[in-house]
Amino acid sequence: MTGKARRTVAAVLTLAVTAPMLSACFEEPSAHEAVRDFLVGWQTGDYTMAARRTDGDQKVVRQALEDAKIHLDAASFRFRLKGIRGEGEQTEADFEAEVDLGENNPLWTYAGKLPLRLVGGQWKVHWSPSVIHPQLHEGERFAVDVKPYGRRPILDRTGDPLQQPATLYVANVIPSMLKDDVAVCRQLSKITGFPQDRLLSKIRSAIPNAQVPLVTFGRAKYAQLRAQLEAIPGINVSPEPLLIDPESPAQIVGSVTAVTPESEQQLGGPQRAGDTVGRSGLQKAYQEYLTGSTETRVITLDVKSSKKVAELRRWSPSRSNSEVRTTLDRAIQQAADTALLGDGVPAMLVAVQASTGEVRAISTTKEYNQERQALAGKFHAGSIFSIMSVEALLKAKVSFKQKLACPADRTVGGAQFHQTVVPAGGALSLQGTFATGCVTALASLARRIDGAELMASAAKFGIGAPWTLPLKAFSGRVSPLKNDAAKAKAIAGQNVLVSPLSMALVAGAVASGTWRPPVLVTEPKTLDPTAEAPPPKMPDPIEIDEKTVSTLKRLMRAGVTSGSARSAAAAGDPVYGITASATQGRKSMAWFVGWQEDVAVAVLAQSSDSTAGAAIAGRFFKGLHAGL
Repeated sequence: MTGKARRTVAAVLTLAVTAPMLSACFEEPSAHEAVRDFLVGWQTGDYTMAARRTDGDQKVVRQALEDAKIHLDAASFRFRLKGIRGEGEQTEADFEAEVDLGENNPLWTYAGKLPLRLVGGQWKVHWSPSVIHPQLHEGERFAVDVKPYGRRPILDRTGDPLQQPATLYVANVIPSMLKDDVAVCRQLSKITGFPQDRLLSKIRSAIPNAQVPLVTFGRAKYAQLRAQLEAIPGINVSPEPLLIDPESPAQIVGSVTAVTPESEQQLGGPQRAGDTVGRSGLQKAYQEYLTGSTETRVITLDVKSSKKVAELRRWSPSRSNSEVRTTLDRAIQQAADTALLGDGVPAMLVAVQASTGEVRAISTTKEYNQERQALAGKFHAGSIFSIMSVEALLKAKVSFKQKLACPADRTVGGAQFHQTVVPAGGALSLQGTFATGCVTALASLARRIDGAELMASAAKFGIGAPWTLPLKAFSGRVSPLKNDAAKAKAIAGQNVLVSPLSMALVAGAVASGTWRPPVLVTEPKTLDPTAEAPPPKMPDPIEIDEKTVSTLKRLMRAGVTSGSARSAAAAGDPVYGITASATQGRKSMAWFVGWQEDVAVAVLAQSSDSTAGAAIAGRFFKGLHAGL
């Protein structure tokens, strides 16, 4: 709820609930009537009614009650009468006050006393500032001192920040130095869009001789408004360096902006000037963890010197701002970014640790978005889906040594398939077919595979699994396999949608022998710091049949040594992988799915060359090996 909305609702509830409650306490004309009228008038903002029930100067009382609300920047006051005791000049009313300090700040409750006197035959509240609060005296005023804690960084797997410093600009004032605070706020509101009354409340509730931040600007916005800001008397703009400029993968880390009138309305509080708002990526997903914690103090000040007299209440934050710890690896990310720069082909690369499912790198060229496409994109799998058909083929006792024709065109169950590059001789062993990704040959196997077995195999490799990430992501989807045509299309990846992330996890499953759900953030465990329920349970790891794994490893090694993935080869441990062609609308796409050591990758390139993904993977593995 926004600060403004909260104030309105609070006032309505106060009038609807508390005023009748107070009225019900009094049934006879006595001291009770004076207490009732005073508290109801104070609570509802009818300070004239409240002042009439005191023995003080009515103008002074009205101003004191109004100033108390202003100096506390209070959304509302609510009162509960505890009782009236004593008699004669010793009569007192005990009450409990509940002050809503607004902007999602704490509720302040305190006990107060109303001394009562008979004046001209009528009961009056004997006025002094201590009627407002027992520790408020003549020549003193309230103030609220709020200290927001700084935004925390997003970290890589080693604990290093994934942001560089950037400069924001904060417009500040010193209230005691302002000749006309209303005029200052009017001008600042006009050029920034922040409500004038909220700016004025921040000034008037602050310590008069302290610097009060009002509005924060990014570099571009400050450059645009600099001349207008400098023309406002009393405004001082100070630079504030913060770790907010994202490093790679920038779209995953996310961008940060200064609080704007719109974001202040959306967030409600306790964001204040100087705070920042995550606009995208992890910065947005974990906004409530990264910033928002404040320490709030209600104090009294000497009006003449502005020095603190007493601290009436302090609230430490219920939680501290906390870092977000990711699984991203700077060296692997750099290798991925460098690999995509090699030939100017639009492409994406996702790397995971095969043995854990932890995401190590997410990289795209400018044509693609790291979150929307690399993690959450829905792309046709092409014949890369044949990885998931191996278990069903083994159960059908299909020999991987048998020869399969690889014609340019084939029809299976009425579905048509086309192979762009036909191998010499026109026939390959099933192992060779797998290594080269011959679509027409693979589609011919549909009649020998049970549809339910193929769906079950896809599920073992996590396709369609109900895992979640703090960002948008897609685990894949296989259309129903009701006939031979549907099965053939699945083997050819034409009715199967996957993301680069989901296919990197498939590669990791073959490499390690176990499919594991992805992990991108290790701390915090939930997106909502106020959540009491445990975080959603991720799917359990799924162990892949040993024979299936050994067969796939042999086939995927052949893809690099003698198949279409030769360009993925690199020094060091053996590289495993296969390629596939697919289409996305009218665009030709090229997949590579494979691994080296414990790093599993999926590459998807926009190219009519089916080996384009393998070439990128080769540069990635070479760069990674060189870095190690």
